[in-house]
Amino acid sequence: MSSPESPQNVETPAMSHEEADFGDVLREFEAEQASAEGQNAALDGTIVSVIEDAFVVDIGRKMEGLLRRDAAGLPPDLGPGSLLKVNISGRTDDGSYYTLSTIRVEQPKDFTALQAAFDEKLVVAGRVTELVKGGLRVDVGAPAFLPASRSGIREMNELPTLVGQTIECRITKLDVSNPDRPDVVVDRRQVLEEQAAAARKQALEGLQEGQIVEARVRSLTDFGAFLEILPGVDGLLHVTDMSWSRVEKPASLLSVGQTLQVKILKINRQAKKIALGLKQLQPDPWAQAIERFKPGDRVTGKVVRLAEFGAFVELLPGVDGLIHLSEMSWTKRVRTAADVLSVGEEVEAQVLEIKTDSKRISLGLKQIMGNPWDLAVEKYTPGTVVEGPITSLAQFGAFVDLGDGIEGMIHVADITREKRVQHPNEVLKEGQAVKAAVLEVDKSRKRIRLSMKQLEPTSADLFITEHAEGETLMGRVVEAHASWAKIEVAEGVTARCKTKEESGGSAGGASAASANVDDLAAMLASKWKSGAGGSESDKGLKPGQIRKFKITSLDAASRRVELELAE
Repeated sequence: MSSPESPQNVETPAMSHEEADFGDVLREFEAEQASAEGQNAALDGTIVSVIEDAFVVDIGRKMEGLLRRDAAGLPPDLGPGSLLKVNISGRTDDGSYYTLSTIRVEQPKDFTALQAAFDEKLVVAGRVTELVKGGLRVDVGAPAFLPASRSGIREMNELPTLVGQTIECRITKLDVSNPDRPDVVVDRRQVLEEQAAAARKQALEGLQEGQIVEARVRSLTDFGAFLEILPGVDGLLHVTDMSWSRVEKPASLLSVGQTLQVKILKINRQAKKIALGLKQLQPDPWAQAIERFKPGDRVTGKVVRLAEFGAFVELLPGVDGLIHLSEMSWTKRVRTAADVLSVGEEVEAQVLEIKTDSKRISLGLKQIMGNPWDLAVEKYTPGTVVEGPITSLAQFGAFVDLGDGIEGMIHVADITREKRVQHPNEVLKEGQAVKAAVLEVDKSRKRIRLSMKQLEPTSADLFITEHAEGETLMGRVVEAHASWAKIEVAEGVTARCKTKEESGGSAGGASAASANVDDLAAMLASKWKSGAGGSESDKGLKPGQIRKFKITSLDAASRRVELELAE
C-alpha cells in the first residue's frame, strides 16, 4: 500500500488564475526575447510549403516564419525543400508566424564598423524603429535617418509598414564627431534597385529561347502586352504573336492579371528584352492550308480587310488570301477594292497561286465569273453592226458600252465622212446612243475597233441604188492599163472597165500570147526610138478620154461597179 507521502498519491493543487496569467506573460516574454535575439542574425531556413504570395519557412523554432515570394534577392526556382538564409523581422498580425526577410548582412557593432561600411560602401542591416518627419529612424548600430524618398516605398501611406522590419541599406553620410549624437544617413532604395537588377540578370540567365513559361499579364498596349515572367522580369507579347487570326486590339483577347502559358521566342540579353509568343503553342493553320488548297480550287471566305492594292479574304482561322485589284474584273479597271467588295462580305474566289515560303495565297474573283472576251471574238466579228451609249470621250476617239463590261472604241477618223473631226465632242456627247460597225477585235489587248462612218451611205452606194445593170452612160478615163481601165462615172464614184484584150479570152492559145508579147516588144522599141512616152496603144483607152460605157455588174456589198465599152 502506497505511503501517503508517495508522489503518486499527492494531489497537485489546481493552478490559480493568477498563476495562469503569469505563465502566459512569461511565455510571451520568452518569445519576445527569442524574436529579438533572432533579428539581425542570419538563420538557416527550409521552405516547407507555399501559400498564396509567401513561403512557409521552418527556422528551427516552435513557430514557423513567412517570407514573401517577391522578396528581393530570391532565386527564381524556390520551392518546398529549398534552403536559404533569413532573418526574423517581426510577427504577423495574428501572431501565428514570424515575418522573415532575406537579410544576409550584419549590423555594425561600433563606430569603427560604421566607418568601414561607409568607406567601402557596404550594405548593412538596420532595424526600422520609428516614423519621423520626412522619413524613418533606423538602428544600424547607431541611430540613422532614412529619407522617405530613399526608402524604396512608392506610396507614402505605406511608409509606416517598414516600422519594426529589418532592412538592408547603405550608409551615405557618416559624421561621428559627436559620439552622443552621430549624424548618419542611409539609403535603402539604391540597395533594392541593385538587388532587383541582380535578380533580373540571374533570372534572365536561367531563361532560354524556346522555353515555355507561365506569365502574368501586367499591362496592355495597342501593339501588345507586357507579361511578368518572373519577379522583375518582363517580356513583350506582340499583337501579331497572340493568335494566328488577326487581332485588332490586345484587350479583346487578354486582360490585366490573367495568367497564361507562353513561349519564349527571342532573348536579347544585352538589351534585356524578351519576345514572347502565344500562338506558337497552337498548330500552324498554314500547314493545313497547304494540304487543303491547290491552284485552281474554288474557295469561299469572308472579306476581313481592304487595302489599296486589294482585299484580304479569310479562308481558315489565321489564313488569309489576297484578291488583287487586277483580279477583280475582266473588263473594268478597278481603282479601289471598295468599289467591288466590302468588309464582312462572303465571296467565292479561285486559288491562283500558293507561296509556301512567304505564306501567301493569291486569289482571283474574275475567274469565277468567266471571261466575256472569250465570247466577244465570236459575237463581234468584223462587219457586225452594234449599238450602245457613249461612256466617255477622249482626244483620239469615243468609247461605246457594248454590254458585259466590254467597250468598243470609235477612232476620231472613223466617226463621219462628212467632215474632218478634230475632237469627238464636235459630233458626239457622253450618253448618246450610236450605231457602228465592227472593224477589228483584238482579244489579247482587249480592244474592239468600231466605225460609224462605215454605216454612212457613200457616193458609190447612191450610184448603185440609182442605176441598173445593162444601162449605158458616159464616163471619163482616169487610168488606162493593158487589160483594164479605171473610169470615173460620177463625182467620187469610179468603176473598172475591162479592155478587149482582157475580155477576148485565150482563143489564140500560146501563139496568140506569143504574138501579143512580140507586138508589145515591137511597140516598146518603137516608142523608145521615137522618144515618146506612155504605154497605151493609140487605138485603146487613154487617160482623159470621155467615152460611152455599159454597166455589166453592180455589187452593193463591196460597193463595186464594173463596165465595158459600149462603142
